[in-house]
Amino acid sequence: MTNPAPHRSHDLLAQAGTALNQGEPREAGELAVRVLRLEPNHPEAHYLAGLAAMALHQLPQALEHLHQAASLQPQIPNYAIQFARALVRAHRTGEALQVANIAFNLSPLDPLMLDALGTVYAQCHAHERAASVFRRAAALAPTNPSCHFNFATSLIFSGDLERAEGELETCLALAPEHWSAYGVRSRLRRQTQANNHIEELLALAQRTSNDLAAQLQLNMALAKEYEDLHDYGKAFDHLVLGKSTNRSARNYSIQRDEAIVEALIRAFPEPQQPPSGSLSQEPIFVIGMPRSGTTLVERILSSHPEVYAAGELQNFGVMLERLSGGRSPVMLDPGVVERAQRIHWQQLGDLYISSTRPATSLKPRFIDKLPHNFLYAGFIANALPNAQIICLRRNPLDSCLSNFREPFAESSPFHGYSFDLLDTGRYYILFDRLMAHWKRVLPGRILEIDYEMLVTAPQSAIRKLLEHCDLPWNDACLHFERNQAPATTASSVQVRAPIHQSAVRRWKKYEAQLAELKNLLTTAGIDCDQ
Repeated sequence: MTNPAPHRSHDLLAQAGTALNQGEPREAGELAVRVLRLEPNHPEAHYLAGLAAMALHQLPQALEHLHQAASLQPQIPNYAIQFARALVRAHRTGEALQVANIAFNLSPLDPLMLDALGTVYAQCHAHERAASVFRRAAALAPTNPSCHFNFATSLIFSGDLERAEGELETCLALAPEHWSAYGVRSRLRRQTQANNHIEELLALAQRTSNDLAAQLQLNMALAKEYEDLHDYGKAFDHLVLGKSTNRSARNYSIQRDEAIVEALIRAFPEPQQPPSGSLSQEPIFVIGMPRSGTTLVERILSSHPEVYAAGELQNFGVMLERLSGGRSPVMLDPGVVERAQRIHWQQLGDLYISSTRPATSLKPRFIDKLPHNFLYAGFIANALPNAQIICLRRNPLDSCLSNFREPFAESSPFHGYSFDLLDTGRYYILFDRLMAHWKRVLPGRILEIDYEMLVTAPQSAIRKLLEHCDLPWNDACLHFERNQAPATTASSVQVRAPIHQSAVRRWKKYEAQLAELKNLLTTAGIDCDQ
């Protein structure tokens, strides 16, 4: 008598695949699990169950099923690629990189899978390999706009801006509704009266007045281009239009951030001897408000032969939440802060170092440049007593303006304040208050360095940076613009130029529009004319 299970499994898996393609991951997962009850080691059933779990944000189940699929059929690149994606989501980047390399060596030919693999490499900070994979994906799928967009992004990271602009134009020719490409294109170079996209952007903005995603990207692009043309009134109007369209959708509340800062101040009430943490001397944390010069410091320090730029790692916050038993959709809340007082500090420090491997083992020191690690400074000091911490400070009005004019990713857990100018000011006040507290309870641990000093007296500022990090002088740090390493933040275009002062006191160009912000800050006791 023949076994009906394989035929039945085939039908169920076909239905599961259809359900996934139709955006029904719950149904797809249930169908795949029915197959696994019949055939527990069916690789495709594990694969589809893993994809469904990922779509439902059920990460532990996704990891388990995709691991099984990749183990049962290690010759199929798609299984390995999706397993690597799940590992990245779990912030297990070291393992994700290893699995991605396995997938790469299987020579995948599906351009969409190559595109997904390139994204994994980018998230693991393996940007040269990401660019190679994105290039192959774009060549295999010349009519796929996303492949061209991702390839353009990798070219920007490596400094090939002219070719990146060409890829963005190809993307937009294929998909004029690929809104983020307009914003990226406008930021690639300084626009001129003779060569800009303003008429095109205005026409598109008028036609898409009910599309929130389009309005954000198009108005932010217009703000950038009008600023390049020195029409600051129009530039600011488009900033407000772009940011306000999505502000209500984000449901941001400054009270949540106030509660976190209050909890941090309560958790670290006074100076104390640091506990026995990890002995590692490798990490250099560069913190501060976003857009305050943190990328510039990263480029300067990573030009030193002993220092590796690891990028903006969320690893420390993830490890802290994991050890404290947090279950918040964001990594820090008052509950996590309270429970974190009872964790083992050396375990936290060692877990953090381990989570950054293998990339950070390449050189004696590495930089973690997540600006919002300023929230974690007290925990970093306890878990990694030998780590160096550098905080960038910048004129408060320039800091707030730069955050407001930056189109941060809408999905970012860190930048909700940036969709409203006064929320940005309120967040700056919290940052300033918390840094004053860290300065009091962590005496000597944090070097505060002014962006303005960095660009007006670079040699003196760079000496301070190197001395604080116990690094010998190296001339390459003074000529960081020659650094060929990828730059992956919002400043990736600017940091390839020599030090300049064009962003100092940019707020003066918008002085009338910033009057209410200035009043908010000065009322809180913050000197805006420093």
